[in-house]
Amino acid sequence: MTMKRQTAYENLAKWFEYLNDDCGYENWSQYLISKLQGYPVKTGLDVGCGGGWFTRAFTRAGYVVTGLDKSPQMLDFAQEQALKEGVRGEYLLGDVTKMKLPKRFDFATAINDCVNYIPKDKLRSALKNIGGALKKGGVFLFDVSSPRKFHEKIANTVCADDREDVTYLAFNRVCGDEVTMEVTLFEKRADGAFERLDETHTQYIYEEEELVAALRESGFALVETEGFLGEDKTQSDRLCFLAIKR
Repeated sequence: MTMKRQTAYENLAKWFEYLNDDCGYENWSQYLISKLQGYPVKTGLDVGCGGGWFTRAFTRAGYVVTGLDKSPQMLDFAQEQALKEGVRGEYLLGDVTKMKLPKRFDFATAINDCVNYIPKDKLRSALKNIGGALKKGGVFLFDVSSPRKFHEKIANTVCADDREDVTYLAFNRVCGDEVTMEVTLFEKRADGAFERLDETHTQYIYEEEELVAALRESGFALVETEGFLGEDKTQSDRLCFLAIKR
């Protein structure tokens, strides 16, 4: 029987934060907040907010943040978690490569591989739309998984996480600058049986110089680039960018 493969995060949405509970969300969010504290910002747009972990963290830190994502399943989870934790927040369904926002913000973020999901031919459209959602002098803080991570740790590997209530498998392959991850979940049902769910994720490898050029062409001035949590970017699995809208 042929299994139907769903789009990215259609099945994974409700499990994503649970399966990433070892990624250091707390330290990660504090690093981002410390970057924002250097600027007079109050309102923010969290692009590709996913399940809303960072949106909630920014809100708890005193910012007024709107989460944006193109996955309705992710946004459903984000809204449920915000309600559960008593954290106010606005969430919008939309694709940043296509939509223009109705209001402007002091800062924007795109965290945890959001930019890696943007196809190469849509990158500048996305950056221009983000710039259009920012006030002049607005801060744009984002990260990508580094080329080093994709080539040395992701390419042609299988990632697995086996837990009592769910098993996660990802079969990864790299072809040029495109990364395909075939994700399979075995989700435990109420009757104790497991249901198989499949979905496909496509990401794109971005070089630092490529992103810097795109930022400048899209109306941003680069302030800094560094590795994850400030580490040496040549040895980091993640590249972090801070730019200002001109």
